[in-house]
Amino acid sequence: MKRIWSPWRSQYIQSFKGGKKKNGDSLFTTARKSKNDEKGLIVWRGEYCFVIMNRYPYNSGHVLIVPNRQAATMEDLTLVELVEIMQVAQRTMRALDRLMKPQGYNFGANLGRASGAGVDNHVHFHIVPRWNGDTNFMPVLSDTKVVSEDTKTIWKNLRTLMS
Repeated sequence: MKRIWSPWRSQYIQSFKGGKKKNGDSLFTTARKSKNDEKGLIVWRGEYCFVIMNRYPYNSGHVLIVPNRQAATMEDLTLVELVEIMQVAQRTMRALDRLMKPQGYNFGANLGRASGAGVDNHVHFHIVPRWNGDTNFMPVLSDTKVVSEDTKTIWKNLRTLMS
């Protein structure tokens, strides 16, 4: 699906092969190691996971919850990692409720390349805010998704709410 407003995507994607840098770090590990949360769009950091805005969102407010430790499968995650991820999902949805007032959410993970995972070497979970009528003719007629709110603005406001 095309994104009307993401001309930098090609350069960004080309810097990774199979979702990882040449050193084996996933793009999430690279973002986590960075000290610039605004550039990396990291909303919140925890002991075992972090929340990051999706650079190519399905909808406004689309975020990812990512374990700090690079793990390729669900089975690789520890119980404490899984518990924090679920607690952070709940916390993130509460913040999104306050900020954007969605009428529902898609929450889940694409596990493995065959499922559509863009980054298959670092398991992560999607939270996608949804509203009645948030789909329209654009994806059907032109294979283009219109995202109506600026990601940086959402990042700033969500970061404040989750602090």
